[in-house]
Amino acid sequence: MAESSKVIHVRNVGHEISENDLLQLFQPFGVITKLVMLRAKNQALLQMQDVPSAVNALQFYTNVQPSIRGRNVYVQFSSHQELTTMEQNTQGRGDEPNRILLVTIHHMLYPITVEVLHQVFSPHGFVEKVVTFQKSAGFQALIQFQLRQSAIAARNSLQGRNIYDGCCQLDIQFSNLDELQVNYNNERSRDFTNPSLPSEQKGRPSQPGYGDAGGMYSLQGSGARTVGFPQMGNAAAIASAFGGGLPPGISGTNERCTVLVSNLNPDRIDEDKLFNLFSLYGNIARIKLLRNKPDHALVQMGDGFQAELAVHFLKGAMLFEKRLEVNYSKHPQITTGADTREYLNSSLNRFNRNAAKNYRYCCSPTKMIHLSTLPQDVTEEEIVAHLDEHGTIISTKLFDMNGKKQALVQFESEEQATEALVCKHASSLGGSVIRISFSQLQTI
Repeated sequence: MAESSKVIHVRNVGHEISENDLLQLFQPFGVITKLVMLRAKNQALLQMQDVPSAVNALQFYTNVQPSIRGRNVYVQFSSHQELTTMEQNTQGRGDEPNRILLVTIHHMLYPITVEVLHQVFSPHGFVEKVVTFQKSAGFQALIQFQLRQSAIAARNSLQGRNIYDGCCQLDIQFSNLDELQVNYNNERSRDFTNPSLPSEQKGRPSQPGYGDAGGMYSLQGSGARTVGFPQMGNAAAIASAFGGGLPPGISGTNERCTVLVSNLNPDRIDEDKLFNLFSLYGNIARIKLLRNKPDHALVQMGDGFQAELAVHFLKGAMLFEKRLEVNYSKHPQITTGADTREYLNSSLNRFNRNAAKNYRYCCSPTKMIHLSTLPQDVTEEEIVAHLDEHGTIISTKLFDMNGKKQALVQFESEEQATEALVCKHASSLGGSVIRISFSQLQTI
């Protein structure tokens, strides 16, 4: 455990969690002197009046899982002994007015382009430049107004509002940048003061330092075998997904490909169900259920980074009334044999194509699942009938995305949604083999 400090680091702070929510969580343990919300990282730093107050809080929440608005948050001592400055992210400075806004889009159900952002923000003043990029916090944009007063008016009017009904929520901060540099006018960036800029990006991001993957970490040198990625190297796929920065809690340095899963329900689990769950975080090479330990299994992922994602996001997940333990195995790989199920060449591996997109959607199990490759004539009633044996369905939404039918289904609990995913991913509905993943949307 980190050295005791009066500063507490809180992770998994969703955009729906307010400063007041965090204050209520820690006020029973003492006086809170400072609170900094790191919105772009889904984190917060909170300073108690003294170290004993912080120690009492962390000791209590070691035995009681803290939860805010239905979301589990995770607390630990910060490496800071004192909060002397605003620990804001490098692009957003919170409430200090500036003519450049840093915008994060939550619940992004529909694509957001430069044109859409210009249409949303231009009623509040002349928009000079727009740059969009993908970071671990999600889809983000920088909006530069001609006047600071216009940016202030836009933030006051639009903060917390949705671009579309029920989705694409705006989370707006003032940026600490003084001027945006735009080199190309295309769907990702635009300089409205210079319409003569070229549209070709020629392999370089238009805004170095924002979504720039040029300084990406070198994961392919780990010695771990990579499964899939016929068009894109692993590090390039990860950099493209995370904009050169890893998600909170992910080191990117793990080299072990095989994970040990324990506390399974041996009466209900099988290799295909484990595949459906673990394939959310990478390609699966092979899976082995341990016959001498029926509640244990080995899962060999495509590489060390994918194994780290699986361990990070699945540790403690509930499945079939059991809380999973997911750890790195001492075995570097699973040997082939009668008890081993091979998935190396499975067409159901999710990271053979669109690897960067799939990395971006990695998350812990949620109450909401996303269904794709649905038959065009499917109804919500048919979807409910296909899934309701796994739990109580709260709501559903059927929609078209690029001419293809997709759906969101919200269950009463994360465990029910996880069961539906592991049992019904790659199942047949109306003659189509459907694909299921977790959605990070809170509500439909």
